[in-house]
Amino acid sequence: MDLETLRQGSFGQLSQAITAWKGVVDKLKTLETDARDDLKAKADKANWAGMNATVSREFITKTAGEFADAHTQAKSIHDILKDTHDELVSYKQQLDQALERGRKKNLTVTQIPGGFTVTMIIHPDRAAKGHEVPDHSPQDAEHLRDDIQVILDRATESDSTAATVLRALVDQAGAGFSGAKYGDRDSAIDALRKAEEAAKLLKEKGDEMSPEEFRKLNGLLASYRNDPLFQEKFATQVGPKAMLEFWADLSSPDSTKDLTRTQLAQLGDFQKNLGFVLGGATQSDSPAMRQWENDMVKLGGERFHTRTGDAYGFQIMSNLMRTGDYDDRFLNKYGSELVATEQKMKIPDRFYLMEPSLKMNFIGDAEFGRDPMTGFMTALSNSPDAATQFFNTTEPQDNAKWVLKERPSFDDSPLKDGPNESLDATGKAMFAAVSGATGPDAPKSEFGEHPPERREAMKRTLDILASTGNDFPAELRDDMAYSMGSHSDWVHKSMSSPLVKHELDSGQLMEVSKQISRNQESYTLLNKQMHGAIAADIYTEKTHPEDSLDRAGRTVGFLEEARYQATNDEKGEKLADASWEKAGRYHVIGGLVTPWHPAGDAAQRVVDLITSKMLEDEQNRINADATSDHTKTYENRRFELQKLADIWYQENKEWAEDPTHEGFSKEHGVYAQIEGSANDGNKKAEGVAGVQ
Repeated sequence: MDLETLRQGSFGQLSQAITAWKGVVDKLKTLETDARDDLKAKADKANWAGMNATVSREFITKTAGEFADAHTQAKSIHDILKDTHDELVSYKQQLDQALERGRKKNLTVTQIPGGFTVTMIIHPDRAAKGHEVPDHSPQDAEHLRDDIQVILDRATESDSTAATVLRALVDQAGAGFSGAKYGDRDSAIDALRKAEEAAKLLKEKGDEMSPEEFRKLNGLLASYRNDPLFQEKFATQVGPKAMLEFWADLSSPDSTKDLTRTQLAQLGDFQKNLGFVLGGATQSDSPAMRQWENDMVKLGGERFHTRTGDAYGFQIMSNLMRTGDYDDRFLNKYGSELVATEQKMKIPDRFYLMEPSLKMNFIGDAEFGRDPMTGFMTALSNSPDAATQFFNTTEPQDNAKWVLKERPSFDDSPLKDGPNESLDATGKAMFAAVSGATGPDAPKSEFGEHPPERREAMKRTLDILASTGNDFPAELRDDMAYSMGSHSDWVHKSMSSPLVKHELDSGQLMEVSKQISRNQESYTLLNKQMHGAIAADIYTEKTHPEDSLDRAGRTVGFLEEARYQATNDEKGEKLADASWEKAGRYHVIGGLVTPWHPAGDAAQRVVDLITSKMLEDEQNRINADATSDHTKTYENRRFELQKLADIWYQENKEWAEDPTHEGFSKEHGVYAQIEGSANDGNKKAEGVAGVQ
């Protein structure tokens, strides 16, 4: 900014623009509130079906999000413009004051091409007779020159950085609006400059950076890992290929400056911070970032050479996806290409284990990070909507069938025993897909009534896992129990229905329940989930209360038959694992039950009462000595049925005591009713299990 521009500057138009933007911000805030609390709220509650449910709900949700982003972006633009306006006004005042100080010492400042000059206003020899000219020293002229230059430099910085930041904000969205939020220009421009600094250090030094440089880079990533402008700028400045090459070199055990060895304790935190930054970067809709994502997917099937071995791009990038919130569109594009690549390999574990010396994962001390599906599944578990889409994708290949049934797995932590990490991560992603939550202990706000796409994911998951038979992965038992709990109202209706066919196939439910019941703790968890559904049904069924008692008994019978099928060895093959041989008592596994249900809190209290007491009661301890026949199996449910009948009677006492409703007396009738239903549930379960 030159001298005259600032000296003659009139900021009235800028002030008017700020006022106009304030009006836009206020209007968009109203629209955002209306879209969220009215439009989207009604859409979430709407009982739509078919294509309309998917398309309309998705459109409304996206529209509501756009209003929110529009308000955020307008607010950021307003705040940055106001911040810049206030600074420029201040610099103009400082310039006027400096010029006035100069005039008092007979000095003036004049603009010339390329800058300005300081001269005397009146030469002493030319002053009017009797007029005394103010005196000044050469230092006075130099100080005035320096003061003016500092003011102009700062004004130029304010003006140019504002333009840079505003362009960066707008570029965050190729179409629509960005959700990046900044309250002033300084914080935004600082993020961009720090991103360039971090990217330069990584690209130029790579794994040869000094420990001090590494700690500086890690500090920058940690400080700005949630900053949208930093994230996008850093990722695009480094580029996808350079990022993969860097991590491949860092994973090589013979770094020339031994960075991996000297900074080993910090590598896990560095990996986490880098994942957060890259994940946030994919949320940007800038053209540069979209190109970055496309290039990264293309590089997944390429091999990257290190000093001691090679690694596929998918192996490298998946380790950086263990943390952070990656864009749903990117995750599905990446995941589908990963599945397609592995299917072409036919036996992917052979390819991934070619270079066993490479350790690409530093989060934890056991897992090498050679299986790319582990990191990708972890990313999906952090992004439930993306997980739902991935598990519902059937073209060009069936993603869910590949990861749940067909994919060969391998041990990626040979120095430590335990569950297979890839299958364990797949179970968590599966739960996210069917539940819409990042985990069974996620806050209630993360749960909601299931839209059709999650119902579809649940149906597909049940179908695929039921078809695995006794090859059902042990790592998926708890996650499937939680998944059935997430849809427990649906599952309860199917388990308890005597004749009506439901969307969830009862035969598939029996097979999956049987496989879950092979483990004592998983069986306990499944029962806890279903106790919640039964309790919620009892509390909410007011039209025909007798039906909820009947359904309660039938579901208990269904689950008992599943447990019996899992623990008997009549077919010459003992299905139960070692957990059933332990003489010790059960312990109650945590996790909320149907947290979105209106009766959720009351249902939770019932679950805690029934499950805890059932497992504490010595007579109900189920071990190897109590699995030989149905008689002993069914005896163990007596307390469970009694408590459910008591809860039902307490809730429906007035109805039960009505003389027109025979057979529901407190001391006998309700117990007979629920036991009869349980016996019917056993028979139905035997039928669907194919043992009648």
